Amino acid sequence: MRDEQLLEMIERYINGEMTADERAKFDAMRAKDASINTKISEHKQFVEMLRHYSERLELENRLNAIHEEIDVHTLKEDLMEHPSWIVQLWRHHHSKISVAASIAIFAMLVTLFFTGNLTNQDPRFVQLKQEVDRVKVQQKRLGDKTDRIISDGTSKGPAISAKFRGTGFALSGNGYIITNFHVISGGDSVYVQNAEGESFHTKVVYTEPQYDVAILQITDTSFKNIGTVPYSFKKSKSDLGEDVYTLGYPSDDISMGPGALTALTGFRGDTTEYQVSIPLNPGNSGGPLVDANGNIIGVVNGKQTQASGAAFAVKSNYLLKAIQNIPADSLTKSLNLNTKNTLAGLSRPQQIKKMRNYVFMVKVYNQ
Repeated sequence: MRDEQLLEMIERYINGEMTADERAKFDAMRAKDASINTKISEHKQFVEMLRHYSERLELENRLNAIHEEIDVHTLKEDLMEHPSWIVQLWRHHHSKISVAASIAIFAMLVTLFFTGNLTNQDPRFVQLKQEVDRVKVQQKRLGDKTDRIISDGTSKGPAISAKFRGTGFALSGNGYIITNFHVISGGDSVYVQNAEGESFHTKVVYTEPQYDVAILQITDTSFKNIGTVPYSFKKSKSDLGEDVYTLGYPSDDISMGPGALTALTGFRGDTTEYQVSIPLNPGNSGGPLVDANGNIIGVVNGKQTQASGAAFAVKSNYLLKAIQNIPADSLTKSLNLNTKNTLAGLSRPQQIKKMRNYVFMVKVYNQ
């Protein structure tokens, strides 16, 4: 039976236009073919949608007619001189006004949904991964060259520009680095570059997307142990109003961004994040959030576009949880976090001088 014939039979069945014999035969068909019941249900829903749409058009026409009857200027004068008129207006048109308000609320909710305000993907929140190169021709050139090193005697990394760029910082001196998951997500090859401009190939050891955390390990044979990191990782909560700063690579040179901790929860009350007032730009994602004593209290991961200075950082205790969750067989070297902070008591410029060799530019390549 063709779909058109079946649809016609369903229409007659729903409208009660079948004879008793036709209805009995149709019920027998339904018993043999369960898909017919599904089509009946879908058709009922479709008819119901048409009915609602027709009612909505009728309501809009009625509301437009009411609007045309209202003299706004006279209404303003009457309201000022005769407040009791409001009561009369409500008595005569309260049902229509209520429906109009309902339509306005529905339209607002639809707008919020399509702009992202009713989802987790709010367009006002941007992750600070910097897209460096969108040109497809240069992407095609990547190919086999992503693992090549410029042959000038030093480690400079691939000759092709990275597609994405962010920041990362050392967990230990033997090559383990923390960054954001969104920085390395989708990449085919990841390099890190130190403050001296030397690049080293890495591998992704572990990720926890729910906390936007990724652990990298430098695998390049030219990499030398950089020694014990000078900072420690704070396990307890920080206090509202603390002075904080971050180091990162929104440009080719390391940059410092000063600020303050402005909320103990992040975007939309996310308890895994802090909100900070720090000037951030694409490329800052994955940078350390440091307190005045040189403790790492978080990992910078995004900012709110419609609130000047409102940025966010994953709290350090979630970083520590991610490290604890790394499978033992994923680590080829020991990963021991420093518990002694040698930055405490130093001025901020002195702290930055000691930290700069432990903060890396993260460069992500993609074919």
